[in-house]
Amino acid sequence: MWIGVCPQVAIVFTAIDAGLDLGSGGTGASARPYSQGMKGRLLIAQTRADLDRAARGVRARLRRLPPVTRALLWSASAGLVFVVLNTIARVLTIGLDPFVAQFWRYLCGLLVMLPFVWRAGLAAYAPRNVRGQFLRGGLHTLGLCLWFTALPHISLADTTAIGFTGPIFIMLGAALFLKERMYWDRWAAALIGFAGVAVVVAPRLSLSGGGYLLVMLASAPVFAASFLLAKNLSRVEKPSVIVLWQALTVTLLSAPLGLLYWQPISAAQFAMFMVAGLLGSLGHYCLTRAFHVADISATQSVKFLELIWAAVAGWLVWGDHTTSTTLLGGTVIAATTVWIARRESRRRIPS
Repeated sequence: MWIGVCPQVAIVFTAIDAGLDLGSGGTGASARPYSQGMKGRLLIAQTRADLDRAARGVRARLRRLPPVTRALLWSASAGLVFVVLNTIARVLTIGLDPFVAQFWRYLCGLLVMLPFVWRAGLAAYAPRNVRGQFLRGGLHTLGLCLWFTALPHISLADTTAIGFTGPIFIMLGAALFLKERMYWDRWAAALIGFAGVAVVVAPRLSLSGGGYLLVMLASAPVFAASFLLAKNLSRVEKPSVIVLWQALTVTLLSAPLGLLYWQPISAAQFAMFMVAGLLGSLGHYCLTRAFHVADISATQSVKFLELIWAAVAGWLVWGDHTTSTTLLGGTVIAATTVWIARRESRRRIPS
């Protein structure tokens, strides 16, 4: 839209530079305040036109990429967003019950999407499969409850190692339930990526959580089932619809535990929860876009990049020390990701 008005913008700028008042045809001092205001508005219009052109150029280049490459980029972007989200969540859960934090996180994720619903109308976000949306929300809520229950009782290294079993469960589920074709290099990338994680966390593993280790491990296949269902829904639903209904269903299903352990929050905490809600919705949107354009099994290798993003975030925000095992494991993960991305971009998927 803005590109179409650029010639008119140029004409108006020329008139203003000549000192003309376009509203009355006059010139002189009386016209200057109007011209200054007009210049500001036209500069804003020109900036928006330039940004719109740049965004169109980026979208055009992305559309020319192979679908799997686009999926890997979406998935990697989601991982980066989730690491920033988890950094904020780590601050928010200090002194706040985890179930209360879970409720506020998804409620704020729902709130940040309401302007988009208002703009597009409720009909644009009406799901074709309401039952599937609630089933997916139920699975995700169950996974969150298991994860938060075990979290205070096991070490960070144990949590990290168990969390990265998710891609293995997802790939198994994709083969069994979605009938995706399993290529040897996808399995190799997932297993080597997990080995890179093991290099980083093995020196810190304590296995001291007892039965809570099993509770945390149980959350991994539940989350995998949630993402597999999201992949299945992406065949008939738009990514924005899936993200909105995930926020809605998880908020509703998290409310009982959130109210049971209710704690008031401050204005600053609410502002941080709004940022977390925005990041969460953005991350799930990127992830759903990845599922929409390619096999879910093709996107799992970049999951392990989150360990690198988390190490960088820990160093920047918390001053965490980067060890030699972190660097070695990160190198293994990064090299594997580049390798599988190159192979996927050259692969011809049979229709």
